[in-house]
This record gives sequence, C-alpha cells and structure tokens, in this order.
Amino acid sequence: MRAAVLGSPIAHSLSPYLHRAAYQAMGLTGWTYEAFECDEAALPGLLEGTIRPVRGPDGAGDRAWAGLSLTMPLKRAVLPLLDSVSDLAVEVGGANTVVFRDGAAHGENTDVHGIERALAEAGVPTPGSALVLGGGATAASALAALRNLGLDHVTLAVREPGRAAETAAVAGRLGVGLRVETLDKLEPLLGVDLVVSTLPGSAADVHAATLAGVPALFDVVYAPWPTAAARSVRAAGGRVVGGFAMLLHQAVRQVELMTGHADVPVEAMRAAGEVEILRRIGHR
Repeated sequence: MRAAVLGSPIAHSLSPYLHRAAYQAMGLTGWTYEAFECDEAALPGLLEGTIRPVRGPDGAGDRAWAGLSLTMPLKRAVLPLLDSVSDLAVEVGGANTVVFRDGAAHGENTDVHGIERALAEAGVPTPGSALVLGGGATAASALAALRNLGLDHVTLAVREPGRAAETAAVAGRLGVGLRVETLDKLEPLLGVDLVVSTLPGSAADVHAATLAGVPALFDVVYAPWPTAAARSVRAAGGRVVGGFAMLLHQAVRQVELMTGHADVPVEAMRAAGEVEILRRIGHR
C-alpha cells in the first residue's frame, strides 16, 4: 500500500518520518509513504490522473493508494474533488486527510484531533476563554477544537479583518460566536485562559513580549522551536504547547484511518520526529 503527503512547499514536512516510523513499528513492510510537491493548480491532475483511489493491486500491478496527508495550500482546495467528506471537515471547511475506500476518495480532518490531544497531553486546563491568532485553515481547526472543549465564543485576531471571512463562516457552521480584532491591538485581548497562535514561522515573534503574561500558549509552529513567543510565555511562568505535538497526534489519527489499525505506536512516531528535528537543527 502507498500513502503520501502533498503540499507546497513540502521539503520540510515531518510527515514521512512519522508515518514510516509507524509502519516499521507495526510491521507493515509493504507500506510506503512519500512526499510530493503539489499546489492547488496541480492537485486535480495528480489526484485524478496519477493517484488512483483503489484498494488492492491495480491493472498495472502497482501497489494501491491507501491515503494522503494534505498540507498548505490544499486543505480547502481538495474538498470539491472528493467523493465524500466527514461532517467535521465540512464544518471546518478543510480536509487534511484523504482515505481511499472501495474506489472512492473520502476526506477527513485530523487537525482538530491533533489540537485536542496536544492540549490534553500538556495538561492545559480546559479553557473558559480563548484567543486565536491568524485566520487560515489551522485557525479554523482551532475553532473546532475549542468548540469541542466547550467554548461558545472565541476572539480571533488577524492582520486584516476583511480576510477573515472564511474563518468567520467556519465559526458560524460550528455555532461559535466570533469576535474579530486586529493583531496591532493585541494587548487588550489577552485576558483569556488560552492563546492559540496559528501564525506561520516567526510571524508571532513581534508579539512575544506582549504575550508574556498569558496563562497558556499553544503555538502551532514546530521548527524552529521554541519560538520567541513560547520562550516569553514560559519565562513568565505560563504553560506552553508546541506544534510538534499537534503534528504528531494528527498523524497518529491519519495512520489509524489509512491502515485500519487502532494500535498505532505513538511513542515510536514521536521519537522519529524528534530525531529528525534535532538532525535539522544540527545541520544549520
């Protein structure tokens, strides 16, 4: 069986290391996991013309595709290309996982699960209030996770409120009241139990000093780690959760969905990811 991660850029992805470690530990010797550079324009052709959604050997004798992991910018673009989509992926407006079943392509969202498990693993108390930084696909998944944790109102801080329309629509589908503010007026918004930063790379670094006093920060960045924001919150005594835990647990759920096995070796996957992160740091 074959599986792969698609996205652009994709060279940095840790997914191959996580999934391959799972296959090895589970004894799935006939399974492979690759990484393909793919943007929105190339996705339909790759999905329909190259990746055949059929389990079992095809006519050419090649191994069949079990599933795909999707990263930016494909999570929303894939939805109209699928035969079915889970209710959660519809609510969130994005699928980061495609599973091939009986010749059909089914979309799932495991990012929400990854966020929930990352928070629980770190011992972050169930928040009574939360602020989400950024308005992309990961912010949408964060809203769903916060809804599942019991919040019915969340504040969203973005650079330009006009670009938060899709995330506002997600909040509406989730039944979550959304207050949209701007990142340049962040300080008055920080009287919350949890801040979730979905800002890419070092984009949150400029806000590190402002964030210092928050009780808990979940920063979805995993490399470089810790971010300036994470260091600032930790130094002030706050609890910090990094993006690697989210990546790990969403991948665990993907392996479950693609293989049909429930006994996924979380610690083997964690170790493989951590080793690769350390290797990359050593090569800087």
